[in-house]
Amino acid sequence: MKYLILTVTAGILIAGAAVADGHRSPAPADARAYIVSPTDGSTVSNPVTIVFGLEGMGVAPAGTEMDNTGHHHLLINTDPSTLDLDSGLPATDQVVHFGGGQTQITQELPVGTHTLQLLLGDWSHVPHNPPVMSEVITVTVN
Repeated sequence: MKYLILTVTAGILIAGAAVADGHRSPAPADARAYIVSPTDGSTVSNPVTIVFGLEGMGVAPAGTEMDNTGHHHLLINTDPSTLDLDSGLPATDQVVHFGGGQTQITQELPVGTHTLQLLLGDWSHVPHNPPVMSEVITVTVN
């Protein structure tokens, strides 16, 4: 009985270490996220509708652990190099989570110029390896 308890405990600790270690789900080399609209350089009015695109992978809600799937995160005025890609992405006004599997949003953005970029996260909000992200686009809200 002691051996069974020790074995189970060791297994749980090893699994926990793998998650804490920054395990990232693999992504196909040809996977690509992109912003359908608005287009780069657009001038838009509030509320702004942003439509997401994804090729080479599927969209699944957060918590759905399935190969080659993920859910979108919208980076607003955020450089992805400032994020820890080995951990779950933070939920902020600049890193917007779409854990329900949504593929668009309509929201108010402050008047001015903004950068927008998509970053796909796996079932636990951790970016894939390699990261699946869109090109950065710039929009001006008037």
